[in-house]
Amino acid sequence: MSSTYMQLRNNLNYLKLSQMNENLDEILDYITKNNLSLTEGLIKLTQIEIDHREKNMIKSMVKVGAFPHHKELRDFDFDFQSSINKQQILDFETLRFIENCENIVFLGNSGVGKTHLAVSIGIAAAKRRNSTYFIKCHDLIQQLKKANNENRLEDRLRHFTKYKVLIIDELGYLPINKDDAKLFFQLIDRRYEKRSTILTTNINFSEWDEVFCDAVMANAILDRVLHHAHVVTITGKSYRLKDHMKPNEEES
Repeated sequence: MSSTYMQLRNNLNYLKLSQMNENLDEILDYITKNNLSLTEGLIKLTQIEIDHREKNMIKSMVKVGAFPHHKELRDFDFDFQSSINKQQILDFETLRFIENCENIVFLGNSGVGKTHLAVSIGIAAAKRRNSTYFIKCHDLIQQLKKANNENRLEDRLRHFTKYKVLIIDELGYLPINKDDAKLFFQLIDRRYEKRSTILTTNINFSEWDEVFCDAVMANAILDRVLHHAHVVTITGKSYRLKDHMKPNEEES
């Protein structure tokens, strides 16, 4: 092997260009075989490194999202949940709602696919390198409450505000007392018209005052959530019960 070839290998290794180093021989052969110019060869070689880093970046963004599972829209059974406007959901996947700082609220009974859809949209956002984070509503409240007790609420609010897309799952499954409702309001208020929030809930909006144990606070939260929001109401049966249904029950 020539000294210049080994020097190139060493330089690529030193610069931590692992994919360029790994594919060097193949690309050099390709350059020679196709009589490419130096510039064309460098483009081919560097593109391999860029593609690899982009793939790793996407994996990292999805991992940071803390999604409970990796379910995408292609995995969703729209035929089973006929109450859902499929085109509307596919439009969410274009991420226009992020550009417009709009929210999405999935409303329906337990098991109808609210979390699946929220996660799918979140994964689509993360893959397009939008900072995204998934958290259960109860866990979010507990984190804000703990931070408040430790005099570091500002840091925690800033942390949850930074995400372009914040998915808050299962709002309303557990009651939220007045003090905790105020903490939740502060986060929603900070994200209002600046970031997109996706909520899943099984509670109709008219009953949110019971969830937050405070009608005034509930209205203030609703006002900010719904002002620029797409509400998807799902009225179908539970996916979890699908395999246990008799044929005539599925058709009804």
